[in-house]
Amino acid sequence: MSEARERLAASRFLFVDLELSEPAQPDETPVARLLGLEAVDLAWFGTEGEAARAEFLGDSAGFVVPVVEEDQVTHVHAFVTERYLVTAHRGPIALMRGVTARLPSERPPDTVATLFLLLQEALETFRRSAVRALLEVEELEDDMFQRRNPQQVYRLTLLRRRSALLHHTLLPYLEVTDEAFTRRMMNPRFPEERQRLARAFQHSARLVLKDIESLQEAGRRAFVSYSTLVSGEQNGVINRLAIVSVIFLPLSFLTGFFGMNFTYMTDELESKIVFWLLAVGLQVAVLCVALYVLHRTRLWRRLRDDDPEEP
Repeated sequence: MSEARERLAASRFLFVDLELSEPAQPDETPVARLLGLEAVDLAWFGTEGEAARAEFLGDSAGFVVPVVEEDQVTHVHAFVTERYLVTAHRGPIALMRGVTARLPSERPPDTVATLFLLLQEALETFRRSAVRALLEVEELEDDMFQRRNPQQVYRLTLLRRRSALLHHTLLPYLEVTDEAFTRRMMNPRFPEERQRLARAFQHSARLVLKDIESLQEAGRRAFVSYSTLVSGEQNGVINRLAIVSVIFLPLSFLTGFFGMNFTYMTDELESKIVFWLLAVGLQVAVLCVALYVLHRTRLWRRLRDDDPEEP
C-alpha cells in the first residue's frame, strides 16, 4: 500500500490494482486514506458490500463494477483520473489477471481507455456465464426427451437461480452506467474518442443483457417442456386405468349381482348349466364385448402412442 501511494504521487500514467483482505476487518483504515486520496469523496472505495456505482467527480470518476467469478458475483472498485487508474477488490479475481495480460496487446493510450477495457472485460464475465448456463439448459432439454428424473428439475432450478442472479446484478449496474455516460456525453467538452468508447460499452452491455434474458426464457421453456412431458406420462397412466375399468367394471357388477342372496337365485338357479352360463359364460361374453369395443375405438393405439418408453 505504501509503494502504491508513492507511485500515485510520482507517476504520470499508472494502473494500480489492490487485492484487499477477505473479509474486511472491523477496524480497517479506509483505502482512500491509505492511498492519499482524502481530497476526493471516496469513502465507498474498497468498502465491502457496496452496490453498483458509476459517477463522475469532476475530472475523475468512480465505479463499482460487478464481476462473475466462478458463478458468484463479486465487485471491483475503480477510481480513474487523467493520471492513474486504481482498482481494489476483496481476494484474488481472475478478471484482473486477464486485463493486465491484455494491456501489452491492446496498448490503451490513457487511463480512461484502460478503464473501458476493464469495464468490457467485466461484461464478458457475465456473457460467458450466461452462454455456459444456456448450453446446460439446452443439454437438459435434450436429456428430458430421452428420460426424465427429479435431478433434472433440481439442475434447472439452479440454472434459473443463476440467471436471476446475473439479471438482478447486471441490470442496476447498467442503469447507473447509462445514466452517467449519457449525462457525460451531453457535455460538448467530452472528447469524441471517449464518447466512442462509452457507446461501444453501452452496445456491448445491451447484448449481454439480451443473452441473460435468453437464458431466463430458455429456463422457463425447459420447465414447461418438463411439465408437458410429465403430463403426457400421466395421461398414459390414466388411459391404462380407463381400459382396466372398462374391462373389469362389468365383471365386478356381475359378480356382485349374482352374489346377492335373493330367493330366486338361491332356489331356482341350482343347476350346473345355469351356473356356467351365467357365472362364467356371461362374464366371458362381457369381456369379449369390452375388448371388441376397445379395439374398434382405437384405444389400444392411443395407449401405444402414449407409451413413455417409445422414442
